[in-house]
Amino acid sequence: MGDAMIETALHLVVGTWSDVGGRGLYDVRLIDGAWVVGDAFADAPNASFGVHASRHGLHYIIDEHAGTIGVFSHDGRGWVRITTIDARGTAPCHLALNDDQTLLAVANYGSGSVSLFRLNVRDGLPIGDVQTHVHRGSGPNAQRQEGPHAHWVGFGADGRWLYQTDLGTDQVLAFPIDRQGVMGPPAIAFAAAPGAGPRHLAIHPRIGGIAYLASELANSLTVLAAAEGAFHERRTVSTLPDGWVGESAVAHVAVDRAGTRLYVSNRGHDSITVFALDADGMPTPIQHVPVGGASPRFFLLIEDHRLIVVANERDGTLTMLTIAADGRLGPTGVSLPIPGAAFAFRV
Repeated sequence: MGDAMIETALHLVVGTWSDVGGRGLYDVRLIDGAWVVGDAFADAPNASFGVHASRHGLHYIIDEHAGTIGVFSHDGRGWVRITTIDARGTAPCHLALNDDQTLLAVANYGSGSVSLFRLNVRDGLPIGDVQTHVHRGSGPNAQRQEGPHAHWVGFGADGRWLYQTDLGTDQVLAFPIDRQGVMGPPAIAFAAAPGAGPRHLAIHPRIGGIAYLASELANSLTVLAAAEGAFHERRTVSTLPDGWVGESAVAHVAVDRAGTRLYVSNRGHDSITVFALDADGMPTPIQHVPVGGASPRFFLLIEDHRLIVVANERDGTLTMLTIAADGRLGPTGVSLPIPGAAFAFRV
């Protein structure tokens, strides 16, 4: 009975930073209404992001400090490292798979580069030569924009474009991808305001050609219209409340499955801003809710449980917020101590 309960319960894994006490991937489960933090898997340190390939049952998980990508399987009881891939850049921070899971893209923050790996259709492991592009440029913020800093990668809906945000150069790049998975030279798909610091981009799940750019340094959300590898600004709004004064930096952005609510996390203000999206995808802020922790680097929407799970890196906690029927968030009072919490995913 107990084992069956565990198998059907909500099962999360939290990646952590080792330099602030994290011990790898932490097992977190919701069992009979109670949250339980289990043992950590030590062979996945500094796991700041990862993606899952359902086709092969593999997890590709970054080790940001080592500059590598671990390829893991999980059998429901534990983790097994299959192999380790050199990210071909320093401080990898984000990954993306294309729709048929034959390409894996990596954003390398430190080197300002993007790497593209072809994956074997039989086992999901890299094959052939790695394609790499190193960007050039800088921005007006001398401390944060001294050079290029690739921070996010993602494939367009039709698979013909790979997009990359660059916090250091205030640009979004677009790489054409041909049918053989060859990455062409990039074009500047969008130039953000100087000093904005583009961090993450989210594509609307239901309205074609609409995307949302979250800019870390400007604390802003920009609605973009996409066409043939280029973006055009439609509207830019602040992620912070009117009149608020203080240091803050945008972190993560996500849109719900229905495409009616958008969520952005603010580190410093330590909140999630909820935007209502109209029929054209235009945002209106409807709530700024405290996350219950410091520096919400990442959050995970779990809509079937009506939860948002927040990884707060500064105080090393995982906090939970409820999602109401109208998309607004509310506190649960749950705060789990997980040193160095950086991101979370569901297994």
